[in-house]
Amino acid sequence: MPAPNIQFRLLTEKDLPSLLELYVQLDENNKDLSAQGSLPVWEEISKNPNIKYFGAVDTANGNKVVSTCFTTIIPNLTAHGRSICFLENVVTDAAYRKQGLARKVIEMATEDAIANNCYKVILQSNCKRTEAHKFYEDLGFDGNLKKAFTKIVNRK
Repeated sequence: MPAPNIQFRLLTEKDLPSLLELYVQLDENNKDLSAQGSLPVWEEISKNPNIKYFGAVDTANGNKVVSTCFTTIIPNLTAHGRSICFLENVVTDAAYRKQGLARKVIEMATEDAIANNCYKVILQSNCKRTEAHKFYEDLGFDGNLKKAFTKIVNRK
């Protein structure tokens, strides 16, 4: 059970520096991200009601973002016009793992997808993260239902 100082909510611009710090744990390549440099992207994101960042924030530790995921709701012509929710960048700070934080953050995202008439939630995960895959399966995600293909078209 999460500590009482953990607040679950949508993340805002004020959370950006802490969110970017957490993203380093997701991928070391994120270590060069800065809040100032990312602000134009955040401003663009904040204008789109179909993109949301869900988070667990430790209020006793300077409002540190300790677990997160983001979703994009994509309008869809199939499935009787019901949208698709794409969920990505799930990460929990190493010091806060095994407390149910990611479970709650993903549940918040899934509830939002249901409230927005999505018929499915798609979650991608690095093929090497087999422990995470078991966790996602425990949350009801099926890793055998579809196969995702990724093409990197612009590396930095």
